[in-house]
Amino acid sequence: MFHDLRLLQTLPAAVLVTQEGTIRFANAAGQELLEAPSLDRLIGRLTADFVHPMDQVRSSHRIQQVAVPEQAGRPNKSSEFRIRTALGNLRMVLISSVAIEWQGAPAVLMCGMDMTHQSEIEAQLRESEQNFRRLFDNLQDVYYRTNAQGVVQHVGPGVRRVLGYEPHEIEGHTAESYYPQSSDRDAFKATILEKGEVSDFPGQMVRRDGQVIDISISSHALYDHAGHFAGVEGIYRDVTQRKNLERELQRLATTDMLTGIANRRAFLECAESAYAHSRTSGEPLTLLMLDLDHFKTINDRFGHLEGDRALVAFAQAVKSQLRASDAVGRLGGEEFGVLLPLTTLAEGMEAATRILDSVRALQLADDAGHTYSITTSLGLGAFRQSDRSLRDMLDRADQALYLAKHRGRNQIASLETADS
Repeated sequence: MFHDLRLLQTLPAAVLVTQEGTIRFANAAGQELLEAPSLDRLIGRLTADFVHPMDQVRSSHRIQQVAVPEQAGRPNKSSEFRIRTALGNLRMVLISSVAIEWQGAPAVLMCGMDMTHQSEIEAQLRESEQNFRRLFDNLQDVYYRTNAQGVVQHVGPGVRRVLGYEPHEIEGHTAESYYPQSSDRDAFKATILEKGEVSDFPGQMVRRDGQVIDISISSHALYDHAGHFAGVEGIYRDVTQRKNLERELQRLATTDMLTGIANRRAFLECAESAYAHSRTSGEPLTLLMLDLDHFKTINDRFGHLEGDRALVAFAQAVKSQLRASDAVGRLGGEEFGVLLPLTTLAEGMEAATRILDSVRALQLADDAGHTYSITTSLGLGAFRQSDRSLRDMLDRADQALYLAKHRGRNQIASLETADS
């Protein structure tokens, strides 16, 4: 017994030996746990004095269980109990007990470990998890994870707001299923495989109601233990409002507010791009310069408001004769430009003739019912490999326009041919 006592005394865990609910032995760790001023003040006290009232019944029941003959020598499972120390402090203790013989009589050996600090940590973790879950559930972004085949394995509740689906309706399906254009998903996959991550990557998705929305994706690639690509994890958000604003700002920056066609800057940027392509590929390109004839007279006779209406009608008449690949822009005042990619000079002359006839056919009237007609003068310029820049082509078309006006207006002129 002497050696057993020495062993129990040296254990770092709290140890108590009780008989019929009375403490017969306590080691130093037990005295410290119960905050007893001395062992003498602890020995002889009832264990029930230290058990929290809410745990009294459960504690008594466990002691009775361990004393059953069939349980002899077998400790019961550890369980947490609340105790009050000799100083009145509340602690959470993990206790395990086993039936033993002590000084020739049945007894119960209890081993306890202070879990108060651990419980506080667990409470903090639970609170942290609750805060995280609340944040996750209210996140405006959509968290998602896919496997290597692009199948959605997990998606956050934000998908309800963004796409109108429940998470379980998305999981198990390929992410590509929700893209209106497979090219968007292909571009994303190519980038994520090349760089391992993307930030604010643009794309579009289809909502449950069929509406196509703009999204911004920030994600990273996942790899298995062997370094093989295993999927993608990240978030995406609905940026439709932002994209609509950007598109509207772009439209305002590139559109002539009166006629609705491209403004000077946008038209010249388009012309520069087409010119550079023709210079590289050698493909034909024709440029038209147009003036609304006698525009000052219209303003003086009918007023500036009617002059604006004439410009709008003129722009629409020109646009009605163009292909989807062509471009038209207002260069300033009553001067307009038309760009005809993949068009030879002869084909450009045909297009110019159609425009000339379309404008001639217009029948306009002011608010008082006075009718009038308008005409246009056109100058043609064609791409030449000898051109140093777009400016050379623009100059030829502009000089041809001046020639058409000089010859009486309402006609087409070109410096590229000998005809007049």
